[in-house]
Amino acid sequence: MKTKTYLRISFIATCIIASSCSKYLEQSPDMRTELDSPEKVGELLATAYPQANYIPFTESMTDNVEDKGAGAIDLVNINPFNFRDADQTGIDGPIFYWNASYKAIAAANQALEVINNSTNPEKYSAYKGEALVARAYAHFMLAVLFAQPYSINSSTSDPGIPYVTDTENIVIKKYTRGTVATVYENIEKDLLEGLPLLDDSKYKSPKYHFTKVAAHAFASRYYLFKRDYKTAIVHAEAAFPGDAVTSSLRPVNSETYRSYQYLELQAQYTRADNPANLLLVETPSVWGRSYFSYRYGLTSNLMAKFFNSANVTTGIWAYNVYGSELSLNIPKFREHFVKQSLHAESGVPYNMVPLFSSEEVLFNRAESQAMLGNYDAALEDINRFASTKFIHSYMFPIYFDDLLEVNMKKLLAFYKTQDRKQAVLNCILDFKQVYFIAEGQRWFDIVRHNLTVEHKTSKGDVMILGPNHPMRVFQMPEEVQSSGIQLNPR
Repeated sequence: MKTKTYLRISFIATCIIASSCSKYLEQSPDMRTELDSPEKVGELLATAYPQANYIPFTESMTDNVEDKGAGAIDLVNINPFNFRDADQTGIDGPIFYWNASYKAIAAANQALEVINNSTNPEKYSAYKGEALVARAYAHFMLAVLFAQPYSINSSTSDPGIPYVTDTENIVIKKYTRGTVATVYENIEKDLLEGLPLLDDSKYKSPKYHFTKVAAHAFASRYYLFKRDYKTAIVHAEAAFPGDAVTSSLRPVNSETYRSYQYLELQAQYTRADNPANLLLVETPSVWGRSYFSYRYGLTSNLMAKFFNSANVTTGIWAYNVYGSELSLNIPKFREHFVKQSLHAESGVPYNMVPLFSSEEVLFNRAESQAMLGNYDAALEDINRFASTKFIHSYMFPIYFDDLLEVNMKKLLAFYKTQDRKQAVLNCILDFKQVYFIAEGQRWFDIVRHNLTVEHKTSKGDVMILGPNHPMRVFQMPEEVQSSGIQLNPR
């Protein structure tokens, strides 16, 4: 059943910082200039990506973190670990992400309105494509975080999130939350209409926009969530022109990569010229300075489990883990601090966040192949990944194909099962869990595969987030609740 609501969407974030909503409505949506050319629409679309970081609250919900017993205290880290709703509105929390997503959607809708009203809409074709794909992506992420995961059995009745396709010129506008199924239908419509229109030559900084490769990467994730595995494979392969897969992966086990020092690794991970990064976004966030010092994070126990225990390759991960017991980390994020003025001491910290990577696309394809029973194809992708991430040993820091290659015999023995599909899937999920540490990606696998998460406090209290736990869906922000929208059950 669809629930009709009144919801302040794109104005939620804006009205917090504006002196009044009425004054905001009197201004052009893009405060810089009139949108009277394709180039100016393109500038507006730079803001059509959620400029917020979902990693802090998704990562803290996963089994990638444990209680250190001490460390930095921040509600952004504490509430998710304890499976509690967030009530703070600052950066790095789910409320901030919700607001930023609808602000991005508002920018995409404003661009589309200008394009549709243009006397020469064909000149805007590439920007129309970007606006549609960006709008689809923001809604998809909102659906993943604030609604139930897609299910053939229940998505036609599970409440979704408002899919906004019109610009707003009033503060309160009537919306329907719809269902997860209708939200996914709208996402797919925008994605498939927008993707063919994209033109990479229009971008001065392509890694911060939906290029064709990045859009296909998004499509591979979307169809994986929708469990349309054949289509997920089609888009994953389109993201690797000429099947240039291995060369697009981070060469973590290469001599050059392993020679990098901490700050070099930190900077290199999110560089725009890193071929593994398919889409980046700059977000206000303290994650880069805080994720290793938070109380709930990577512990020596988890480090032993992830990096020092046996794995199916029989080799070892090529990563170096840095820090002491209270600050263990893999360097991935380098903060960019923007001062409020030239001589100011205050300002806003920013992180570059990889929204899509070559590794994720490879895993999307591998998992889809496994779900279709194409185990040899899945193993090929697993070994492509392993060939860039594992070494034989610290004494012989080289990947040896003959020794470390993953095959079905190894998988069945390592996971102690005769279920080939489950063995391949276990391997993919295990590899992803380690590779995407501190990136929030583990949460997507947890909700998609109904995995149980257990958190234990330093005092011995145990909290379990089972497949049917209501806290698996983040709660919508207070501003939206006060507009009468149906809340997620608690």
